[in-house]
Amino acid sequence: MKKFNHVPVELQDIKARNKDGTRLYETPDGNMYPSITTVLSVRNKQGLFEWRKRVGEEVANYIARTAAARGTAVHHMCEDYLNNKDMEKHKEKFLPHALFTQLRDNMLNRVDNIRSQEAGLYSDKYGVAGRVDCIAEFDGVLSIIDFKTSTKERQDSYNESYYIQASAYAEMFEERTGIEINQICILVVTADGVCQEFVKDKKDYLPLLTDSIAEWKMKNEKAKNNYDDFVGAPI
Repeated sequence: MKKFNHVPVELQDIKARNKDGTRLYETPDGNMYPSITTVLSVRNKQGLFEWRKRVGEEVANYIARTAAARGTAVHHMCEDYLNNKDMEKHKEKFLPHALFTQLRDNMLNRVDNIRSQEAGLYSDKYGVAGRVDCIAEFDGVLSIIDFKTSTKERQDSYNESYYIQASAYAEMFEERTGIEINQICILVVTADGVCQEFVKDKKDYLPLLTDSIAEWKMKNEKAKNNYDDFVGAPI
């Protein structure tokens, strides 16, 4: 098994909170910022709604739960492998381990000089926070690295929210450490074992990040105003 080199970067911890169905993070300064995944959830909602309507809520919930469990298992395996831990215990989860093996053999061995994994990050500039999968060198270039599982091969156009999210992490990391990261990498393994890598430059997605945050704030404010109007309406 390859031994990965770690070059730890000190980062202050952030604490997750849930308020009215919104995932928030409390920063060391006491600020409460929404998670970047929550902010990006407002994008492409129509497509998700139509898919749920087409397959039915029960089937949609089952598919979502199954995919989430599979993705979490593969992610934990990637994390342990990059942390040079014994992988024997993971073999009991046959399908996730088979998918992890594909990632390991095709892409993970191109990762090294790991700065952090599962790191909490936040940005006062953008007013968002989150937890990044991995910050390390990929093919020798310092990168934000995100591990994904998918039921089928992904087209590049499907990944726009992933690119925005990874770009946000790059901005957060630079704000917290002064270390610039421009490369973002989305590493995908499909349910039938196909590996895909999507390597991008964050600067192409920063305008979309700003727009997404503005859109989320606008919808949140509109929802709050509608609720206030409802509560204050005469009976």
